[in-house]
Amino acid sequence: MSIYVGNLSFEATQEDISQIFTEYGTVKRVQLPTDRETGRFRGFGFVEMSTEAEEAAAIEALDGAEWMGRDLKVNKAKPREERGGSSRGGGSWGNGGGNFSR
Repeated sequence: MSIYVGNLSFEATQEDISQIFTEYGTVKRVQLPTDRETGRFRGFGFVEMSTEAEEAAAIEALDGAEWMGRDLKVNKAKPREERGGSSRGGGSWGNGGGNFSR
């Protein structure tokens, strides 16, 4: 199981996040996705802890908590959805064919 952590400050580091979650148990891994084009942190991440009880305690305590000037969104991570078959960038959205990023 993994925890989704959203609305993170763009200044947050893996060490910062690990430190807050360590208050609720053993942190096994912190993952902070970056934008493919810019390499910048995307403002959300995932945390894995040793037990589901530790993860539940962290979610309960941190969801909605203010940290680094932002209200955190913390919940169980949903399984990643497959995105195959989408046509990125080449299709029309029915409004004149504007190129919209997702």
